[in-house]
Amino acid sequence: MPATPTEKDPSELSPVKFSRLSKRGILLGLSLAQLIVLAVAIASFVIGMMIGGAWALYAATVWVPALAITFIPAGGRPIVEWAPIALIWVWRSMTGQRRHRARVARPRPAGTLALPGDAASLRQYTDPVTGAVMVHDPHHQMLTALIEIHHSSFVLLDPGEQERRVQAWGRVLATGCRSGRIARIQVLERTIPDSGTGLAQWWAQHGTDDGSWVAETYKQLIDRAGPAGERHESTLSLSLDMKAAARQIRAAGRGLKGAAEVLRQEMRTLTTALRAAELDVSEWATPARLAIMLRTAYDPAVTATLDRAGDLGQDLATAGPVAVEETWDRLRSDSAWHAVLWISEWPRSLVFPGFLSPLLLTSGIRRSFTLLCDPIRADVAARDVRKRKTEHISDRTQRQRIGQIEGAEQSAELTDVLQQEADLVSGHGILRFTGLIAISAATSEELETAVSAIEQAAVQASCETRRLVGQQAASFTAAALPLCRGL
Repeated sequence: MPATPTEKDPSELSPVKFSRLSKRGILLGLSLAQLIVLAVAIASFVIGMMIGGAWALYAATVWVPALAITFIPAGGRPIVEWAPIALIWVWRSMTGQRRHRARVARPRPAGTLALPGDAASLRQYTDPVTGAVMVHDPHHQMLTALIEIHHSSFVLLDPGEQERRVQAWGRVLATGCRSGRIARIQVLERTIPDSGTGLAQWWAQHGTDDGSWVAETYKQLIDRAGPAGERHESTLSLSLDMKAAARQIRAAGRGLKGAAEVLRQEMRTLTTALRAAELDVSEWATPARLAIMLRTAYDPAVTATLDRAGDLGQDLATAGPVAVEETWDRLRSDSAWHAVLWISEWPRSLVFPGFLSPLLLTSGIRRSFTLLCDPIRADVAARDVRKRKTEHISDRTQRQRIGQIEGAEQSAELTDVLQQEADLVSGHGILRFTGLIAISAATSEELETAVSAIEQAAVQASCETRRLVGQQAASFTAAALPLCRGL
């Protein structure tokens, strides 16, 4: 879903337009599930009519509900498309997978992360060269490293500087499409309570504590305002596709050692691109840093304590939650309630790059905003664009044959496909974006208030959000943890 800039003066900030979420089905806008249920309805109707008598009434008990669940929407999608989510939810409820309790009396296997659900299979590997922690996903064959990014306030820059930064960030994302070995890039921006240590450190380094009235007043202000504030942290996670890089891994020594060598190459390339974009980058995250992020995601109340505790809480073997309980539309962990929203629609009209400011700068709410970027190789992207272009044209021809009028939505989707084809010809990369927002609060009532505030902020940002139901545990792992987990 690339953003397409319009032609403007290079010294001015250019608006962008996002591609629409494709809702085109396999045939006449119907998905595979809808077509299967519709075929069952038609077959039962025909059989009932052919046999006649009471069988026609019996058949009606099949084809009437089948037509209803095929076409009647619920929560923005046909009822039949809720079936997989509902079945998985029932299965997980029957097998006790919606609840997690840490077994504190049993030590975890060496090298594993203390996480619930399907994330329990993740393994840690400490790179002997850089000292960075690399998270190995044995099921999806991915190896992930993360780095913390520091940047100036984008909204305070002048339009020309913002435009230059946007172009530089586009080049950073483009690096993920070139090698073909990157599985996913995750940008995580989270708001966490400030313990006041940051202000105290700044005063210790830059302040002049000469005992004057001004110095004493400033120190008192820091003592009072520091713990009541909040700070923003931005991280970028890079995930290596071990299947796509199998040849390079074999050449580098096989196994995790070879994969780490290949990932280090991608890390160096990404670091160079980030610095060229004038972003300040720290060292790649160590196991201790990742442990703090995992612990505070599930247990926000301990954030201030860990900030002042020195080396405590920096062991990955105990960084996971003690207890997790998942319900249909929310998640409860150690000291907080959580809910995850999905950005189902990005702005449909032209917007400027700072359009997410209402969402990212909302104060007083603990939330994590995640952007999952799945790079697509140029040849794969070109083949996919050609396929979708052909399908759109075929669907248009089919609609014309049966006399169905083409809607503006189908025309807009075809226009987006043609624009993506033009971008590929121009040398740009294609990435699939997924936006997730994890919201946390101390109580269930506070959570609902925070969710309402974030939904309103999303409306101001011209975005549409939906609460993910039946999959809050997996969604929270993807949205709040810097592990490049997908949905």
